[in-house]
Amino acid sequence: METNMNNTKSNPIETRDIGTNSEFGYNSQRTPLAKPTQAQVPPKTMETRLTSAEPAPARDLWNGKIEFILSCVGQCIGLGNVTRFPYLCYKNGGGAFLLPYLLTMLFAGIPMYFMELALGQWLSIGGIGVWKISPAFRGVGYAAAVMAAWLNIFYIVILAWGIFYLFSSFTSVLPWSHCNSWWNTHNCMSAYDRDHIPYKCSNESYTFEINKTDYANITLMYGNVSDFVCKQFYDGTKYSSPVREFWERYVLQISSGIDQPGNIRWQLSLCLLLVWIMCYFCIWKGIKWTGKVVYVTALFPYVLMTVLLIRGVTLPGAMNGIRFYLLPDFEKIKNSSVWIDAVTQVFFSYGLGLGSLIALGSYNKYHNNVYKDALCISLLNSCTSIFAGFVIFSVIGFMAREQQLPVSEVAASGPGLTFLAYPSAMVQLPISPLWSVLFFLMLLMLGLDSQFVTMEGFFTALIDEFPSVLGRHREIFIGIICFMSYLVGLSCVTEGGMYIYQLFDFYAASGLCLLLLIFFECIAVSWGYGINRFYKNLHSMFGFYPSPFWKFAWVIATPSICMGVFLFYIVQFEPVKYLTYEYPTWAHGIGAMMALSSVGLIPTYMIYLFFVTPGTVLERCKSMFRPEIKLPGNQAVVDAPPSYSEVTMQVTRDGIVQF
Repeated sequence: METNMNNTKSNPIETRDIGTNSEFGYNSQRTPLAKPTQAQVPPKTMETRLTSAEPAPARDLWNGKIEFILSCVGQCIGLGNVTRFPYLCYKNGGGAFLLPYLLTMLFAGIPMYFMELALGQWLSIGGIGVWKISPAFRGVGYAAAVMAAWLNIFYIVILAWGIFYLFSSFTSVLPWSHCNSWWNTHNCMSAYDRDHIPYKCSNESYTFEINKTDYANITLMYGNVSDFVCKQFYDGTKYSSPVREFWERYVLQISSGIDQPGNIRWQLSLCLLLVWIMCYFCIWKGIKWTGKVVYVTALFPYVLMTVLLIRGVTLPGAMNGIRFYLLPDFEKIKNSSVWIDAVTQVFFSYGLGLGSLIALGSYNKYHNNVYKDALCISLLNSCTSIFAGFVIFSVIGFMAREQQLPVSEVAASGPGLTFLAYPSAMVQLPISPLWSVLFFLMLLMLGLDSQFVTMEGFFTALIDEFPSVLGRHREIFIGIICFMSYLVGLSCVTEGGMYIYQLFDFYAASGLCLLLLIFFECIAVSWGYGINRFYKNLHSMFGFYPSPFWKFAWVIATPSICMGVFLFYIVQFEPVKYLTYEYPTWAHGIGAMMALSSVGLIPTYMIYLFFVTPGTVLERCKSMFRPEIKLPGNQAVVDAPPSYSEVTMQVTRDGIVQF
């Protein structure tokens, strides 16, 4: 009797290979991992056992290569490329910063990007299950999942702020352009208000300020102070800009400290809810739906950045900003902080260590040339960061000219650039609400795909770990986690929410945690599993062996960079601060627990596995590092089917079951 093997709904089957010495067995797509040699010709049949349990849902694959590439582009190109890289480039020597950045990219960023995508594609499983290649390091997968969960909670708050600004931009006059609103103080004065900014006059002996009432008496004023050099001076310690007051007194309504959480900002809570709903519907149906969304979220920001660049470079003073952005100062390369910034920026912007890249690769066809994909996407990421620098600093140069200040005093990073510096520049542009809408729409698109692709990696890891339970109720499970994350994230939209956000940012997904996570991830593959074994896996996928350079990077360069920068980080460690506010000791304690909740799982799981593994100490150590997958000459089967309720069949290679 013959029946087609694809008809599994009525007779679910569980299969395992027996007597197969193919180079590395099969992945979850049932694709041969290597072409067997003449001495390793697999048998024409395999034993199959019929059980009463239903099979796990079939794994989805990308509808096309372009969806995979756009998803990777959307994941790794986010707010950090626009709000962090340009500032770090200027801060650390301009064009000279590109040297440590490019070296880090070459010896750590691209190799780890390639490794994570290749791991996922080879095993077709999420960020926890892949560590069956070296069970002792399974804690790396759990740590990555916890860190991704923390990141999903606080990263999305930036998008909530962005949506608030986006909605506020739909007006004829931007609300942060003047001092006539209820939240403004009597010290409010715009840095562009030439009619009220006082003149600071000085000569060799004296310095004084004189107010300017109108343009009519300017000649008289200069006549009275002919021996002095007078220049309009905006004293940031004396006056408060309407942009800052809109941000701190209206958007955040910030309290005096983390011990004063205050009330939930209901407007921000609704914006946060809206972003969570958007992210949920981007991933709820899996990659078949996500792959369609990224056509918009990954490509549209490039259109907006190009439009903003064209407008930016045509502004007066733009070239001064670009010059400060790229002007090399090679003396700064001697500072260790420059190299720390370069490494952390590469790791953050590439989205490494969070399991999302492993998840994206796991939906590929087995023989996809992810080697070429990883190189192209990595280079695109770095080029986008450099391109974004021109977009940002062309406008920063214009701001400096209008405020008559050096570029160094108006350049900012992170929220300071997103919600202070750039909105301030928007005020001076013609049709300022239009440019404000375009800017915050670009930020929303940049952050949205990074957010939901990271979420996809998190959910893929958990669903692959428990496919029979979570896989069948994917939409409900994702909805519950999103709602719980939203509730936790409400702490970041209270009046003291900015202090909590900074705590999350510094500890939960900090550079220290990320460096340790990537270090152990690289060690697990190159030393725990074995670099030569991994190279054979790559050969089975691509049909060729990659360059020996990757061996050097994975075995020596990347672990050395991670551990070296980690040690420098520890030596130069400074507790988190928000502007001049210093956190109490108990807040640092909570932050340390958030950090340990992820990276602490790596040694914890190793200790747990050691005690639950039977045998002597030596036998336990060998077992902990022995892959739970079929290797050459190893016919053992992990998680073999139970010995009851079984029916022996003969299954031919063309997919026909014979009883």
